[in-house]
Amino acid sequence: MTAKDKGANKFLWKVCIENDGKNQLEKMKKRYQKKLLYLFGSLFIMGCKTDNKHSETVDIFHDSSGNPIEEWIALDSTIIGRSTVAENLDVPWEITWGPEDNIWFTEQGGRVSRLDPNTGQVHVLLEIQDVFRKRTTGLLGLAIHPDFKKSPYVFLNYTTKNEETITSRLMRYEYANDTLINPKTILEIPGHTAHNGTRLTISPDKKLMWATGDIGPDVDNAQNVKSLNGKILRFNLDGSIPDDNPFANSPVWSWGQRNVQGMAYGAKGLLYTSEHGDATDDEVNLMQKGRNYGWPNVSGYCNDATGNPSFCKDSAVVEPMKAWTPTIAPAGIDYYASRSIPEWNNSLLLVTLKESDFRVLGLNGTGDSIVSETILFDNVLGRIRDLCISPKGDVFISTSNQDWNPKEGFPKETDDRIIRIFRVGDTANAALLKQVSKGKESGEEVKMAGTAGKKSYNMYCAACHKTDGKGVENSFPSLIGSDIVNGPNKGLIRFTFGGAARSANGAADGYGEAMPSFAFLSDADIADILTFIKAEFAEEAEKITADEVLKVRTEYAEK
Repeated sequence: MTAKDKGANKFLWKVCIENDGKNQLEKMKKRYQKKLLYLFGSLFIMGCKTDNKHSETVDIFHDSSGNPIEEWIALDSTIIGRSTVAENLDVPWEITWGPEDNIWFTEQGGRVSRLDPNTGQVHVLLEIQDVFRKRTTGLLGLAIHPDFKKSPYVFLNYTTKNEETITSRLMRYEYANDTLINPKTILEIPGHTAHNGTRLTISPDKKLMWATGDIGPDVDNAQNVKSLNGKILRFNLDGSIPDDNPFANSPVWSWGQRNVQGMAYGAKGLLYTSEHGDATDDEVNLMQKGRNYGWPNVSGYCNDATGNPSFCKDSAVVEPMKAWTPTIAPAGIDYYASRSIPEWNNSLLLVTLKESDFRVLGLNGTGDSIVSETILFDNVLGRIRDLCISPKGDVFISTSNQDWNPKEGFPKETDDRIIRIFRVGDTANAALLKQVSKGKESGEEVKMAGTAGKKSYNMYCAACHKTDGKGVENSFPSLIGSDIVNGPNKGLIRFTFGGAARSANGAADGYGEAMPSFAFLSDADIADILTFIKAEFAEEAEKITADEVLKVRTEYAEK
């Protein structure tokens, strides 16, 4: 077996493993350790002589394209690595595996490109001039016609603005001569600077599915089946409405969605979505034709604190497969069905923005229940927006650190990036990988520095107001110098219960996003958070007690 030499920093190992593979490997490693210091180029370790063996060629420093491996993780039987295949991108919002084994992707500012993951070469296919970009608007969803050779069409969704009116536009383009031409408008619906949804995918029966946001809050679009916001919409690939949709002459396929951020088909034609909740209950849902998913009347499960059992029963609401409180801001989702990384086979792969991690959601045999959750790359890459999977089982993810709401410490110099996650070898080779680390299981206690108030603040408040309390300009107000924070305790507590509604011009007290009520938190949790806020961001630190919170809660409920 041969391999091309990639330079002095590359070691190509041919590891022969018998039944006692790890012990054999350790002996071989010690034997050759001193010699490695003098080697340049490729090193081969050979020598298994028994018939009861197998061999695996493992490059522990580079991916298949020669890109450096930046991190290794040992799963049960597999070592995975990650490497960067493209960088300095402008928020790659949707990435999908496309023709000629290229990744096709949108960038929020209006550019459509394709990436050769083997060379890192990016070719721009289209730059849309009338894209309106602010916060979560811009060029968003992308889907490719499944019979691309005969029907070379690409579907896009982006927002535009005419004077004060924002519109979300579903388009079809034709691919010819290495560019996208002949734009055709399929549909325009109301848009906003938030809650646009805007994921696209093609169903196994060759229908175009479009996830739209409710453009809320303070609207009831999601429960109004005549509105096309807060829905999953279904079209024929020519843009017409299928005859077998739930409502005649309507693209509405399901309703009661708040803000879908990921959508993908799995085995047996099952459609999965990831969706942002408000202050609670981010969700993964199994979508069904003609069904109600509850928002805004229901958030999360029907019988929990933010549920609504009577509405659930009357409206036959479909409960989520999984819900998260505190919220994690789930984004792209995809179904993994490959033996390349066997631990992930028959799983949903989910990336997150707020928690900035990569999650493996194991499914049961029928695909209708999540039975496990594993978290990887936790707070390593910053915000992660989307992912796609190659036919051979490599996973590609896109970061979102150049967007409107970056985390502390981001963006980095090379953001945004498209990153490959792939099989390096099996765990019999783990002795070679000194940097291997285990992913943490969901539910494992996360150790955070500081008081309980700081921990809760980071969970519920920092995504908007930031860890330094400075907020996001034109979106979330700074807590430093705030009249409410510096004012009486009672007013701050009441504001925490009541939140702030977005005003008619789309701003909450001069800012672009509303604040939800946090009344679902316990009195002790609210007291801890507000005490931390007073200590960190007010002109004078002041302790707030659970008794104070209870008193205001009682008064608030009576009114």
